[in-house]
Amino acid sequence: MKSVAGYTDQGREAFAEQAWEAAFVQLSAADARSKLDADDLELLATAAYLTGREQDSGELWSRAHTALLARGEPERAVRCAFWLGLDLLLRGQLAVGGGWLAKAERALEQCRDDCAERGYVLVPAALVRATTGGDPAGAYASFEQAMKIGERHAEPDLTCFGRLGRGQCLIRLGEIVEGLALLDEVMADVTAGGVSPMAAGIVYCAVISTCREIYDLRRAQEWTTALSAWCEGQPELVTYRGHCLVYRAEIMALHGDWSDALDEVRRARERFVSDQPAVGAVYYQLAELHRLRGDFAAAEDAYRHASRYGHPAQPGLALQRVAEGRLDAAEAGIRRVLDEMRAPALLAAYVEIAVMAGDVTAARSVADELAGAAAELDAPLLHAMAGRAEGTVRLAEGDARGALTVLRRAWTIWQEVDAPYEAGRVRVLIGQACRQLGDEDGAQMELDAARWIFDQLGATPDVARVESLARKGKAQLLTAREVQVLRLVAGGLTNRAIATQLYLSEKTVARHLSNIFTKLALPSRSAATAYAYEHGLVYTE
Repeated sequence: MKSVAGYTDQGREAFAEQAWEAAFVQLSAADARSKLDADDLELLATAAYLTGREQDSGELWSRAHTALLARGEPERAVRCAFWLGLDLLLRGQLAVGGGWLAKAERALEQCRDDCAERGYVLVPAALVRATTGGDPAGAYASFEQAMKIGERHAEPDLTCFGRLGRGQCLIRLGEIVEGLALLDEVMADVTAGGVSPMAAGIVYCAVISTCREIYDLRRAQEWTTALSAWCEGQPELVTYRGHCLVYRAEIMALHGDWSDALDEVRRARERFVSDQPAVGAVYYQLAELHRLRGDFAAAEDAYRHASRYGHPAQPGLALQRVAEGRLDAAEAGIRRVLDEMRAPALLAAYVEIAVMAGDVTAARSVADELAGAAAELDAPLLHAMAGRAEGTVRLAEGDARGALTVLRRAWTIWQEVDAPYEAGRVRVLIGQACRQLGDEDGAQMELDAARWIFDQLGATPDVARVESLARKGKAQLLTAREVQVLRLVAGGLTNRAIATQLYLSEKTVARHLSNIFTKLALPSRSAATAYAYEHGLVYTE
C-alpha cells in the first residue's frame, strides 16, 4: 500500500511536469490520509484550479492561507488570499472575492514594508477601479506601481499583471496604439513561458477579450491560436480551455463555419460551471448561432440563459425580434440597452432597427456616432460596421448613389477579413441601392449573390428575406412603418387620421409620406394609392 509520502512525492513530480490532473489526484490522496502542510496545500490548490475544480481550489487556498499565518509566513498567506480573491472577482463573485482581498490586506500588515506582496494586493483593487469604478486613469497609476514592484523583486507574474493593466487602461483612455504595444509586450513574456500557468491563463483571456472589445480581429485571432496551442500543450488543463473554445467559436462564426462554431460552443458550455461571466458569454454565442440559422425557439432559450448569468441578451435578441416581425419589441429593447451602454454592435443594430421603424433621424444620429467610434479606433471591422450603417441610412434618406460608395467599401473589408455573412448582408443593401437608381438587373444580380451566400451558410431567415426582396421589387425599399402609412393613405385617410391611428405626429406622417414618394418615384397620394393596390399592399376583405 502506498504511503502518504509516496502520494506526496508523486503529486509533486506530476505538478513539476504540469500533469495537473495527476498532481491533484496524488496530492488529494495524501491529504485524505494525513493533512498536507502549507507548501503542498498551495500545490494542490493550484492543481485544483487548473483542472476546473473551483470550489476545491477555494477551500484549499483558504486552508493554505490559515496554515501560513499560523506558521508565521504572512507574505505567502497574502498570496493565497490574493489568488483566491482574484479568481472570485474574475468569476463575477465580487462580494466574496472582496472579502478575501480584505484578508490579504490584513495579512499584509504583518509583512515587511518592501515586499512583492504589496504589489500583488494593488492589482485587484486597480482592476475594480478601471472597470466598475470607471477610473482608468487612477487605475493606470496603481498598475504602474505594481509593475515597478514586480520588476524590483523579479516577480514575473506581478510585472505581467501590472503591464497588462496599464495597457488596458490606456486603451480605455483612448490611447489605442500605446495600449496595444503594452499588450504585445505582455504576450511576448507569456508565450515565452516566463510566467506561472495561472497568470498565463488570466493574461491570455484578458488580452483576447480586450482585442475583441476594440475589434482588433488580427490580434484576437493570433492570440486565440496561441491560447489553443498553450492549452493543447497541457492535456490535463481544464480552466481556460472553455474560454479558448468560446473565442474559437466566435472567430469560426465570423468566417462562416457555423456548424463547427456550434460544436465548439457546446463543448465550451460543458467546461464551465461557476464562472458566471464566461457561462453567459457561452450562451450568448449559442443564441446567436441559433438565430442566424433560424432556430428562434432555441435562440430564445439561450438568450434567457445568457441573461441569467449576467450577459446582455442584446443586440441579438432585438435582431431576432425583427426577424419574427416584432418591430416594436425590437425597437424598445435596443433603445433601453443603448441608454445604458454605447457599444458599437448595439449602435449598428439600432441603426438597422430605427430605419425599419421609419425613424431615419435617430438612425442618422447613431450612424454618425458609430462612424466617430470607427475613426477613433481605426479597426477594419469597425469601419465595415460603420459603413454598413451609413449605407443603410443613406438609402433611407434617398441617397442611393452615396450609399453605394460607402457600401462597396464596407463589402471590400468584410471580404478581406473573410466574413461571408456580413458581406452578404452588405450585398443586399447594394442591391437595394441599385434598385433605387433604376438598375433592376444590377439589383437582381446582387440579391442573387447574397441569397447564394446565405444558402451556403444555412442562414434560413436571410434566404427568405432576399427571395422576398427579389420578388417584390421596389415596394421592399419601404420600411415597415412606411408600408403602414402607405396602406392607410390607400385607405383614404388624411395625415391627421393616420397620425392618430399610429400614435405619431402629423409632421412624422408627412416625413414618411415624403420618403415613400422619393423611394417609389411617385408624384402624388393618388399615385401612391394606385401603387399600393397594384402591389398587393392593401388589406382586402
